[in-house]
Amino acid sequence: MVKGYAGRFLDVDLSRGAVKDVTFPESVLVNYVGGRGLAAKILWDRLGERWRDVDPLGPENLLLALTGPLTNWYPGTRVSVSGKSPQSNGIIGSTASGEFSSELRAAGYDGLVVSGESDSPVYVLVTDDRGEIRDAKHLWGKKGKETVRLINKEVRAELAGRQPGRGLWREPGILYIGPAGESKVRVAAVMQKWSHAAGYGGYGAVMGSKNLKALVAKGTGPQPAVADIDEVRRLWAEVTQVMFSNDRLRRWGTGYGGYEVGARSSSEPVRNWQEEWHDERGFGGSKFDFRYWIKRYWSDFGCPSACMKIAMVKTGPFKGAIGDNPDYELEAYEGPNLGIYDPGGCIYMSVVCDELGLSGINGGNLLAFAAELYQRGILTREDVGMDLKWGDAKAFAELAEKICRREGIGEVLAEGTYRAAKKISEMKGVDVMKYAVHVKGVEVGAHGTRSGLDVKPASYACAVQGGDHTSTVYDAYDEMTMVFADSAVICSMNAWRPGYDLVFRYYRAVTGLGTTRDEWCKVLGHRITHIQRAALLLGGPDIVWDPVKDDDNPPRFYEPLPSGPFTGKETGRATVEELKKQYYNAIGWDERGIPKPEVLKALGLDDVDRALEIVRQS
Repeated sequence: MVKGYAGRFLDVDLSRGAVKDVTFPESVLVNYVGGRGLAAKILWDRLGERWRDVDPLGPENLLLALTGPLTNWYPGTRVSVSGKSPQSNGIIGSTASGEFSSELRAAGYDGLVVSGESDSPVYVLVTDDRGEIRDAKHLWGKKGKETVRLINKEVRAELAGRQPGRGLWREPGILYIGPAGESKVRVAAVMQKWSHAAGYGGYGAVMGSKNLKALVAKGTGPQPAVADIDEVRRLWAEVTQVMFSNDRLRRWGTGYGGYEVGARSSSEPVRNWQEEWHDERGFGGSKFDFRYWIKRYWSDFGCPSACMKIAMVKTGPFKGAIGDNPDYELEAYEGPNLGIYDPGGCIYMSVVCDELGLSGINGGNLLAFAAELYQRGILTREDVGMDLKWGDAKAFAELAEKICRREGIGEVLAEGTYRAAKKISEMKGVDVMKYAVHVKGVEVGAHGTRSGLDVKPASYACAVQGGDHTSTVYDAYDEMTMVFADSAVICSMNAWRPGYDLVFRYYRAVTGLGTTRDEWCKVLGHRITHIQRAALLLGGPDIVWDPVKDDDNPPRFYEPLPSGPFTGKETGRATVEELKKQYYNAIGWDERGIPKPEVLKALGLDDVDRALEIVRQS
């Protein structure tokens, strides 16, 4: 067995109530690594031949929670969640930080593969060398903090009963869903801790469709052995020293961007991307610090960056809201995107989304889409059930609750921005698609293209994960480093600054494999990306993407910026088309954006090539 792996996975069939250990060939682990890459391989092997017919919210879909060989060895721990996405109908590798992965690997497993659908709510408990399905009816309907509290209490009592002489047990690692996932809202996240989210992909809805409230792990064993522990120690010290020197990230987290990205680079969503510039000096990292932070530094297992903070609103109408201080994405999407420039209101909305298990990015995009339709008179007070005005955090919170209950207009919005836009266009007889800021069903991250200082013009259009800002395309080589981070399952924030040459040295020290960055970026990463591209183009059953028209930016990004230092700038269509051609050629896709047969065969993906014949003929 390659070093860095426990070598075992849990296969959970909720329809049959069966749990068993499974393994994957060493060649699969070498070629696909873990996390996003291994998820693509598992999903394709099990579902690829009938991909277009698989309902993402049906029992046939898989829910995967996977680690990688660098998980817990490289500074900063994460877990990758995947499946057939209810947003894009493709494959998205979505990661979240927290201790679930370290507990899972301490229990002797590298991941879980969950299929089927339980007759009633359940959770899966993984302990040393075993997994079991447990009743979760008492947890169904609970919001985030209450879910975590009840599972902590229950599992710690269970473990104390099993091993009474061991003393006090620390809390287990938990992946869970809130009411959004239970209602199969397509922008529901898989949550970890109070506020950490695997938000892209809509995998909270997949868990909800399976009546799966949580995955819980508590292990007492060591992490998987590595090939060269002395080299790992040296590299650990090297990475941590680099990250300790990143004072801005450690001091403010990414939240320093809440003011900077809007004011300086004009690429922050403002009122559903109607603008991307603001100069609200009362908003941004320092303004959250002085009034709201209650804990400046804390981090997940082994993370030197400690970029997360805890914040609580102590006075005023949002008093008592407590959770992670919003990072940049949530500052933007629960702040200026909703017309909210009060840090307290932004924290409150972030907590609302976290408690409901609603993706802060995708859900924030959805709320602003509804607000713009209200602004333009397309949705009325009768439709929405309230006044929905920019800056009104209480109204947005009420709408979020309606979405998670699928109540009234919430039933339509629960389908996500793209599908809701299609439905509302039919309902109102007005084309509202131009207000829907998504790429292939996935709401875009809080980084615009129009100023030219942030995401590049064709980066979202070509990405196999659609609007996911963590997986945008810059070129066909460097893009693969993010694929590696998601597959080795490490924090990219801790990887880009030390540099990927060091990351691959780390990979060799852990696994003993001689894989180079060049080999990954030219071959192995492409194998994963081509599977993801094939799944995205096959799509189905409700939506199939046409790359000729759907490899594109949201219409709004072609509108000139109306304000700020970059007034009048837009994303040029001619530039986008030229960059798309260059990318297609570099990665091995034809002029329509379909992977070429000779490229797929050279990668050993003959079955993917055969499956794409239906796309080539359309």
